[in-house]
Amino acid sequence: MKVLVTGASGMLGRQTALALAARGDDVTVLQRHPSGLPLPEVLADVADRAAMRAAVAGHDAVLHLAAKVNVTGRWADYERANVQGTASVVQACAASGVERLVHVSSPSVAHSGASLVGVGAEVADPTGARGHYARSKAYAEQVALGGDGETLAVVAIRPHLVWGPGDTQLVGRLVERAQSGRLPIIGSGAALIDSTYVTNAVDALVAAVDRCREAHGQALVVSNGEPRPVGELIADICRAAGAPTPTRHVPFPAAALVGGLVDAIWATRLALPFGGSPGDPPLTRFLAEQLSTAHWFDQRRTRELLKWTPAVSLEQGLAELADSFGTT
Repeated sequence: MKVLVTGASGMLGRQTALALAARGDDVTVLQRHPSGLPLPEVLADVADRAAMRAAVAGHDAVLHLAAKVNVTGRWADYERANVQGTASVVQACAASGVERLVHVSSPSVAHSGASLVGVGAEVADPTGARGHYARSKAYAEQVALGGDGETLAVVAIRPHLVWGPGDTQLVGRLVERAQSGRLPIIGSGAALIDSTYVTNAVDALVAAVDRCREAHGQALVVSNGEPRPVGELIADICRAAGAPTPTRHVPFPAAALVGGLVDAIWATRLALPFGGSPGDPPLTRFLAEQLSTAHWFDQRRTRELLKWTPAVSLEQGLAELADSFGTT
């Protein structure tokens, strides 16, 4: 197939584009800045409708990963990148006769702050989603699935906490905070959470491109299917990276209070004229909730529809992460 991958600058988009090309697909990548990949490349903003229509022309499938994923920022930036950007992609696909669209979403679109225990892909809810990122991705998923129809098959894939070698989001932030002594365990650390090793997430997205018609109109959560206490998972990742394992615990009520205050301070700083970006905050209420509540998912529907199962176990993934850091 001819496949356009948006957002190939990130770890998941980059590796998925390479996997599609390696199996023989004709892959073009699109993002705002050069990716460095040995693939045909389009430099464009996904919210630019004219640019997107030109980019998707002639493709059989589009894999849409481009998004603003920072933990903080102005709502207008999230809305433009995630909501308007997705609408632009959907409209371009429909106008250009693209047959398959795989939209990469997030389990946070259905997380209102309470534990998610063994659930499937519940309905995306912008009103209950926590924070600008989750809310914008919930709207984006609604836009994407709203484009599903007879001529354009759309499926939304929600990979959960993707990590692996080269990850600057989850692994990079955990390691940086652990090394600086700013990584406490929120609550008891016993809440069960699942995650997804990057190789498994890549395989799932490739499967979604192939099975888009069979799964169209649906949202599917992807994970390793190996829930582990959050404190243990964080410690394992730190240990694999050669970073100190966290030992300090902060009660959730205190973390939530601090996170709420930090949210307010960062929002004020972002609103200041010519203030620029204050960088990532030390804690947010969303992060406090994510690190203290259980969230693991029933994978049976996902595996049935995609004809996919994780190939790399959590322990294998941790060993590969340790190899990448030279700590084995």
